[in-house]
Amino acid sequence: MPASITRRSLLTGMTLAGPLAAFPQTVQAAPNPELWEHWNYYDPRTLARIDHGDFGRLLQIYLKTQPITGGVDSLFHYGAVTPGDRAALDGYVARLSDVPITQYPRSEQLAYWVNLYNALVLQQVLKVYPVASVRDVDLSGAFFTGGPWAEKLVTVEHRAVSLNDIEHRILRPIWRDPRLHYVLNCAAIGCPHLAADALDARRLEDQLESAATAFVNHPRSLQMRFNGLRVSSIYVWYGRDFGYGRSAVLEHLRRYARGARAALLTELDDWASHDYDWRLNDYAPLQG
Repeated sequence: MPASITRRSLLTGMTLAGPLAAFPQTVQAAPNPELWEHWNYYDPRTLARIDHGDFGRLLQIYLKTQPITGGVDSLFHYGAVTPGDRAALDGYVARLSDVPITQYPRSEQLAYWVNLYNALVLQQVLKVYPVASVRDVDLSGAFFTGGPWAEKLVTVEHRAVSLNDIEHRILRPIWRDPRLHYVLNCAAIGCPHLAADALDARRLEDQLESAATAFVNHPRSLQMRFNGLRVSSIYVWYGRDFGYGRSAVLEHLRRYARGARAALLTELDDWASHDYDWRLNDYAPLQG
């Protein structure tokens, strides 16, 4: 596992190079969103709802907060998950795989795909835990160089689906909403946090806005360093989803930034660096 870094607050500190440097600045962009046409169908007349209660219960039990300088991390307590709750997670994924999702309205579909993605990531990590990074869940390669992203993990409507399929061939091309990056969780510390509630079709707008605001105002999103502004690599990998060019990304950040971050962004028109912490978002109770 990479060495930890010293973090400072946005206004007062410089952050030394650390685990984020494990991903070089020359990183390529994420795959282009390319629609898988089958999943473009939906039925706005359907009144049925999909129950994500089992997943929400797991999140509420095993998500734990831990303070860092300038903020709080929300981490998953993988080591505490009971065999019964692992079985419950497997059962939840199995039930979702049986849903004829193209027969549901868009709001139910969005909540379905995001929750399925997050549940699959947790499921794959738990299969091999303990690991230092989700990239050690080395089922296949593709964009993130290691990890479970390209492996076909679930079958929905007789079609084998991977995490890459959900993100790049369903969610991104259909909804074209950059806030999706704030609710998809890849089990890395550098990723936006898992929310304590499953995504709910009835509260999507509030949940997306809350997730965007939370991450933009977290030290892992943007931070001032000795050489200028550092942003999360998410804004580089997925820059096209936030608009055209760095100016569009910064405008997006200004929309959600609060307090000192908002003031800082009014003075800047570029960033100096980007990075990402690939360590597992694993909760370890503090000793002493």
